[in-house]
Amino acid sequence: MRNIVAIVGRPNVGKSTLFNRLTESRKAIVDESSGVTRDRQYGTTTWGKHEFSVIDTGGYVRGSEDEFEEEIRKQVIIALDEANVVLFIVDAAVGITDLDNAVAKLLRKTNKKILVVANKVDNHARIADAAEFYNFGLGEVHNVSSINGSGTGDLLDEVIAQFDEIEEVEEIDIPRIAIVGRPNVGKSSFINTLIGQERNIVTPKAGTTRDALGTRYNSYGFDFILTDTAGLRKKSKVEEDIEFYSVMRSIRAIENADVCVLLIEAQEGMMAQDMNIYSLAIKNKKGIVIMVNKWDLIEDKGSNTMKDFKGRIIEKIQPFTDVPIIFTSVKDKQRIHDVLEMAVKVYQNRIKKISTSKLNDVMLPIFENNPPPSVKGKFVKVKYVTMLPTHKPTFAFYCNHPKYIKEPYKRYIENRLREHFDFTGVPMQLFFREK
Repeated sequence: MRNIVAIVGRPNVGKSTLFNRLTESRKAIVDESSGVTRDRQYGTTTWGKHEFSVIDTGGYVRGSEDEFEEEIRKQVIIALDEANVVLFIVDAAVGITDLDNAVAKLLRKTNKKILVVANKVDNHARIADAAEFYNFGLGEVHNVSSINGSGTGDLLDEVIAQFDEIEEVEEIDIPRIAIVGRPNVGKSSFINTLIGQERNIVTPKAGTTRDALGTRYNSYGFDFILTDTAGLRKKSKVEEDIEFYSVMRSIRAIENADVCVLLIEAQEGMMAQDMNIYSLAIKNKKGIVIMVNKWDLIEDKGSNTMKDFKGRIIEKIQPFTDVPIIFTSVKDKQRIHDVLEMAVKVYQNRIKKISTSKLNDVMLPIFENNPPPSVKGKFVKVKYVTMLPTHKPTFAFYCNHPKYIKEPYKRYIENRLREHFDFTGVPMQLFFREK
């Protein structure tokens, strides 16, 4: 699993700007909460031979100065709990504030790897000003300018120097299935029902970052590694920002999984945070099964209730909608094994290999009968197609003008592949290359 780097600090010091600089993109997680909209940004970046996750803890605050400090305290505690390296961002143009001191006080109490990053250092005067941040007692101050990128290369060199070596785990050639979803949707109940006892299968490593580890499930004809993202929270921490915590847990579980079972609540439907976790799985090209739990609590079910509910989910998860949706009741043990059977089927779809000859026999007539629209008088002709030797369905189409293949036509071709070869539940990649 990848290392995680968390960006913390008070509001308006440039955390999101630095995040965008490091990940070269902007990704947001939006959670609808009473009285405030909170944005969560996460992404991945590669530096040297290291690929790692980057989390922007936001900086949303509300109300008085006391509440400012309390919200930031929650953010920092969660980041310290999960991250391998923490970037403490401060503003060289403003200097040390009371909120900066509050964050630094928390950071001094931990043995996590902390890098103090002075942002907005874009001239010689600011370099001198940034020396003030040595007063935190947190070691070297790294000067950067998030807007123009100066200093970020040196910062990344220091970040990867702080990483622990990822322990190599012996690979077992069986599916790795992660149970993911918002807090309190029934993940723990589902796990306990499967294994037949009250037991938490997520194992924390004492004194270190708590990783979502797997337990082998070998029963009723199934054999796979089961990873749960629930059940790790201590009672003393239930007041923390559970939404953000669950996203960080999900990142670790999803990265290490082949297939993700996304639990959602029947009474609430597909919520914003469900969409965040779904998007995480799709962006990581993992297989996915949507499990609608607590279907027994839906009253007045008619002949079209399930169909209408499924339609609303599909509308939200577009454009990738070839996803199995199973309605269950963990409490009543309804269709629990259907979920496992579908998860294993999705895994088989994910590792499926189609021969080049079979692909060409099926796909070339489709290109012939429904060719891409001409662009600037140029007609695209696909010569042949092959499946690339990757761990997820990836296809290369060789043609004369690949740059003229537009997104709608790519979706059309993807749908034909799914129609003929059954890749239900699995994101795929299509590359058009010049022949």
